[in-house]
Amino acid sequence: MPDVEFAIAGAGALGSIIGAHLARAGHSVLMLVRERRAQQIAQQGLSITGLAEFSQPVATLTEPSRLTGAAVLIVATKTHGTEALLASLRGATIGAALSVQNGMMKDDLLAAAFGRQRVLGCLADMSGEMSASGEVLFTRNTNIFVGELDGSDSARARDIATTLDAAGVRTRADPDILSLEWSKFAAWVPMMALSVTTRALTWKYLIDPGTALVAVRLVREIGSLAAASDVRLSDRAVLPVASICRESDDDAIALLGKFGRQMQSTAASHRMSTLQDLEAGRPLEVEETLGYAVRKAAALELSLPLLSCFYSLVAGIDRIRG
Repeated sequence: MPDVEFAIAGAGALGSIIGAHLARAGHSVLMLVRERRAQQIAQQGLSITGLAEFSQPVATLTEPSRLTGAAVLIVATKTHGTEALLASLRGATIGAALSVQNGMMKDDLLAAAFGRQRVLGCLADMSGEMSASGEVLFTRNTNIFVGELDGSDSARARDIATTLDAAGVRTRADPDILSLEWSKFAAWVPMMALSVTTRALTWKYLIDPGTALVAVRLVREIGSLAAASDVRLSDRAVLPVASICRESDDDAIALLGKFGRQMQSTAASHRMSTLQDLEAGRPLEVEETLGYAVRKAAALELSLPLLSCFYSLVAGIDRIRG
């Protein structure tokens, strides 16, 4: 296959939204997808509704090993299977690689595949939901952050951010990307765990004082893991996790309640992608997210009892549902 500007691995909700916007803006885009999704895209393009309404034809490739090169690789698959996917791409010439996946394992896997110097940190504070027909509902367009893992300011991070932003997906470059990635993870862990156990819309467990207290304590445990990893949390990614870690329980619960009420008014139907996976019968991203944090805590001899309990519970739900 010829080289392209953007190769996007995965055409679920986020991959489709990003790929469709880039292609509509005139960039060369190649979607690395499974056969069934390739057939959908061939028939209807990348069909986006919600915050944007359009259908965009785009090229697809069902055998990732045939990719020869891309200026930018964006990994947007579910976390399981990432290592095998990246192994199939080792023959391609990749200028820069980044991942919009959940968790903190993604950067390590990209670095192992392409070398750390080619990897950009990234977090996606955006949401979408894909229907069985392949149509994607674009529900939140808050921000994607990209940046160098070493904390430096770079032209390539700014160029990628500018390109995505101009295409219609809000993006900005930020050299403090590791702090932002960990901050998103500290927010994502409780929201993931509570979405699976309550099966509720996101805003509902954020405004309930009981579930909010559980979320607060999970945030604080991930905050202690980040601190042990020499990373400070920030209030700039999804939830105000730095404030949650330092405020009293009551004040932290109030912060979550405020965010939940904002979400109720702006994205009332929002469901975590994990809940979407659970209800669709798809595997959950347990080992690569919660499991990664539990294993990292063990290596650092750090006790995170609530995280460990939810890891066991969510993993059990994933195994025994049916």
